[in-house]
Amino acid sequence: MCRRSEYFKRYTLLAAIFLFAFGSVGVYASVPTEEDFTDLSLEELMEIEITSVAKKSQKLFEAPAAVFVVTAEDIRRSGVTSIPEALRMVPGLQVARIDSNKWAITSRGFNGRFANKLLVLIDGRSVYTPLFSGVFWNVQDTFMEDIDRIEVIRGPGASVWGANAVNGVINIITKEARGTQGTLVSGGIGTEEHGFVGARHGNELGSDGHWRIYAKYFNRDHFVDSSGEDGADDWRSFRAGFRADIEPSHRHTLTLQGDIYDGAMGERSLPPMLVPPFAEIVDADVEVFGGHLLSRWTHDFSEASDMTLQLYYERTEREQVTTGGARHTVDAEFQHRFRLLKAQEIIWGLGYRFSQEKAKGIELLDDSREDHLFSAFVQDETTLVPDRLYLTLGSKFEHNDYTGFEIQPSGRLLWILQEGHTLWTSVARAVRTPSRIEHDVVFNEIAVVPPGSDFTALPSLPSSLPFPVQIGMIGNNDLRSEELLACEGGYRFSLWNRLTLDLAVFYNVYDNLRSTEIGDPSFAFSPGLPHIVVPILLDNKMDGETYGVELATELKPLPWWSLMAAYTFLQIQLHVDEDSTDVTSESAEGDSPHHQLSIRSSMDLPRGFALDAWVRYVDRLPSQDVSSYITMDIRIGGRPFDWLEFSIVGQNLIEDRHAEFEPELSFPISAYEVQRSVYGKVTWSF
Repeated sequence: MCRRSEYFKRYTLLAAIFLFAFGSVGVYASVPTEEDFTDLSLEELMEIEITSVAKKSQKLFEAPAAVFVVTAEDIRRSGVTSIPEALRMVPGLQVARIDSNKWAITSRGFNGRFANKLLVLIDGRSVYTPLFSGVFWNVQDTFMEDIDRIEVIRGPGASVWGANAVNGVINIITKEARGTQGTLVSGGIGTEEHGFVGARHGNELGSDGHWRIYAKYFNRDHFVDSSGEDGADDWRSFRAGFRADIEPSHRHTLTLQGDIYDGAMGERSLPPMLVPPFAEIVDADVEVFGGHLLSRWTHDFSEASDMTLQLYYERTEREQVTTGGARHTVDAEFQHRFRLLKAQEIIWGLGYRFSQEKAKGIELLDDSREDHLFSAFVQDETTLVPDRLYLTLGSKFEHNDYTGFEIQPSGRLLWILQEGHTLWTSVARAVRTPSRIEHDVVFNEIAVVPPGSDFTALPSLPSSLPFPVQIGMIGNNDLRSEELLACEGGYRFSLWNRLTLDLAVFYNVYDNLRSTEIGDPSFAFSPGLPHIVVPILLDNKMDGETYGVELATELKPLPWWSLMAAYTFLQIQLHVDEDSTDVTSESAEGDSPHHQLSIRSSMDLPRGFALDAWVRYVDRLPSQDVSSYITMDIRIGGRPFDWLEFSIVGQNLIEDRHAEFEPELSFPISAYEVQRSVYGKVTWSF
């Protein structure tokens, strides 16, 4: 078996060398596949209209922010089957798979399963949960063929998007209904992707609109642990949804959309006990259910003025040991754009969000809580020199139920040096407001350390004790918002329709970062055995700095061949106050890799065939038992007819398996490992 693995690894590496070094032996004509970003030149790709930076349509090349776009064609050619895996293409993002159904995703550091400094939206709808100020990535999904693009801002976007848009904003944007007419059916099987199928149908809605419906199902296999034993993290999910776009006139647009999902995902936990063996592995299915309805009305007064009103309702349910419960969210947002003077454009808006949540599996001050968030923003873009120099000033104003009133301003400067050359810089303040757990948790039992263990990590205790030690977390209703002051700059250029480059550098200063302070130990006789109780108190006794470089470039050496590369360097330095007893938070310095490198190759071959390869290097995680790794995906696709496409995709081909991130809230369990896999897929469209 080992000999077979070595041969497989050797031939995989030889294939990669051939693909990248000798791919230009022949000259092939590009065979177009569909009306998307496929046939655009590199200069035209930089002209893609984005909306996430300024809440208005603007060219990617002229956005004064570190922004990257993953297109529908990128998703199709990469062979990824989920949104988190597609985000690996973005420089500056750290994407690590914890197990088959969980990811740790962040931008510019502070990674973890419950990463809390990244705002994620789907079609402008926020999908973060106030329970821990993060994202349950295993319920953020849609029909992958319906995704138009994923816009990613690295760095703060709080001046327009609000609190928690600290280190970045991810906006997943689906296609308009008019672009998904007819019927499309796709399905496949594989070693890890045991089975998946999806279908979509779209048609006209009278003479003024279009609609579509979709449904999808998948069944994904479990991972293995470091010893090769099967995990308990298999994953099954069903999802269905619709979208309708109505244009009663050229000035009015109405969008209605929604979806529902139902799934079960395996999870292995290690709940602590105060009797031997002090912890016991429990395998269970986490049941999830949810759905949302969204409406958006846009009125165009003129080419320079428009108004948008968006409303949505979302319900989520999760049956889970640690972070279960049900949540209802109602959100309303109004936005108006107009030109004040010939050289000055104003965008302003108002928002209100109501969230009602009943938590399970964790002890809080109250099982049920209602939160209200009021917000307003204004942004002023001034043309200092026509077609050359632009200044954007703006701020978000919010009132929340945890820290009260928050102001998050920003200033951005864009300088178009000449055609194909752009410089930008920005300074911004952003905050991350406390989550419900941080604010309301009473005593959440994290672990029980058996008697006789090494307690040197707890300075308030002797190095060894004859009693078990119960460790629990206690919230703080005086916790302040974490603050960020971010300085950024970037340069973009496009050369001869053959080469583009996008460079960003940043320096971030954080204050009031959450720290975990060790409280005074006490002795208890019950429940269970006599034991020592050590409370972990939450506070704001940490600060720090991060800095780094992010580079994305694309080269088109031949009309039928494209090479895309992305590199990230990140350095994190954290410091605790002199009176702090925190002994764990500084480990966040090593929860994100210092270096990441991604290289993608896309070749259009004769007779509708395509060959794509993707090699990634991820540096080690010093604070975790996770080594650096290199992995590669290869996709071979063909379109023998306009209505039929097939592909074979190999993923993580270089090693049998590798770990990417350790589990959280169950630290004694060894990390799961991502396995080599292959799947086949067929798509019919008619």
